[in-house]
Amino acid sequence: MEGMKFIVALAFLGIFASLASALVFMMRNGAQGQSSKSGRMVKALGIRVGLSILLFICVLIGWHLGYLQPTGIAPGQ
Repeated sequence: MEGMKFIVALAFLGIFASLASALVFMMRNGAQGQSSKSGRMVKALGIRVGLSILLFICVLIGWHLGYLQPTGIAPGQ
């Protein structure tokens, strides 16, 4: 169970790092007006989207296999 939490936390850090790098690429290229290097920003955002989808799939698989349990208020209470 602890391993799954570590994987989820690691995925969130990867998503955040990818988003931050895209911001850096956008700020550098936006000030210089260069569109040729904007491919790095697009690649970083693509990695973020891929990591987000992978995280969502891993959470669904973990829930289906019983590694993750929903918490909170039960329906109807």
